[in-house]
Amino acid sequence: MSPARLADGLYISFWIPAAVLTAALAIKLPSIIKLWKDPLLRAVGGLLVLACAVFVFAAPPTITRVNRATGVPNFSAPLVYSLIAAFCGSCLLLITAWRNGISDRSATTRRATRWVVSVYSCVVVALWVLFAFADAPVERVRDLDTYYATTPFMRELIVLYLLAHTVACLISCRLIRNWIRADGLDAWLRGGLKLLGVGYATNLVYDAAKAAAVGARWTGHDLDWLSTSLAPPVACVSAILIAAGFILPHTGQYLHRRGRTRLSHWRLRPLYRLTRNATGGRVPFKLRATPELRLTRRETFIRDALLHLARYIDQDLDRRAYGAAVDLGRDARRARPLAHAVTIQAAVDARRRSRTEAPAPLDSPDIEELLEEIEAVSRALRRTDDIRAVRARVAAAAPAHLG
Repeated sequence: MSPARLADGLYISFWIPAAVLTAALAIKLPSIIKLWKDPLLRAVGGLLVLACAVFVFAAPPTITRVNRATGVPNFSAPLVYSLIAAFCGSCLLLITAWRNGISDRSATTRRATRWVVSVYSCVVVALWVLFAFADAPVERVRDLDTYYATTPFMRELIVLYLLAHTVACLISCRLIRNWIRADGLDAWLRGGLKLLGVGYATNLVYDAAKAAAVGARWTGHDLDWLSTSLAPPVACVSAILIAAGFILPHTGQYLHRRGRTRLSHWRLRPLYRLTRNATGGRVPFKLRATPELRLTRRETFIRDALLHLARYIDQDLDRRAYGAAVDLGRDARRARPLAHAVTIQAAVDARRRSRTEAPAPLDSPDIEELLEEIEAVSRALRRTDDIRAVRARVAAAAPAHLG
């Protein structure tokens, strides 16, 4: 099979990356609206809009409609190339701001920003000027680059957009390569940078294919399949990788935070049930409450309940339960929550007995440490075998303390 036929089999509709980019924008849209004052989120949203616009306007049906609507053959060419140039400039600006921090106002950052805005603004203007001087009467929907590769002004227009795109990809690859080697990056950011690096490297394959096809026309050869069959699917794959690279760090970190919040909420369940049974209250259920709000309400309920139980907490029992846990081979990190769990269970029993017996002393011990370790204590309550072993050891030494 010839390379041209093999490339023909790699066809990917431009609507696929457009749909992926739209989905990525939809995922980010709630955060962008909620945190509209965050310039980095706005920049990511703008970049996704530009990338989506590139593939929408580069789709053959859209090219035909735009040319018909304007009455100018090949009017879509400078339009699509301008969108590509704007996307390239936006990528460079976003990577610079993302890496240095949006609040960075150093001379180097300001100079880089001015350079990117100036250069790519000039590229966009030059594209339209060259198109105005060019003679391109024959509409070419799929092979404009190679068909007009030797036409005055169109030739320069094609070379200019390819050069601007190649330079942006090379600079982006270098910035990402240097950044990914830095220490202190979380897994999500590092993964996103890797996807971006692969995406921009794939874009260089697109540029090489286009440049080779155009160069072949200059020398009288025909390698149009590189431009019409190989370059488009490469561009689609690159766009998907770049979109995923920008989205992964934000989405991954968000899902990671949500996962930790839900896990903490679940881990607090044993202690919540114990304190709920002791106080007779409960956290009111709100259908639309966020996981963060539910976690905060559960933590608040538990701490309030422990404050009500404070007068029944026996610190001497807590110390002896800790010693018993250590004697059973538990290290300090596990022994302390186990001791607190045993002490709270004893306090709940003491409070229940106080309703029919003499009231407990009015002085309340300091339970600040206990309030700070409620999640560890709740996890210890799940280890029922360990708790029974500690209670049995303490009861063997002083049965009265556990009733």
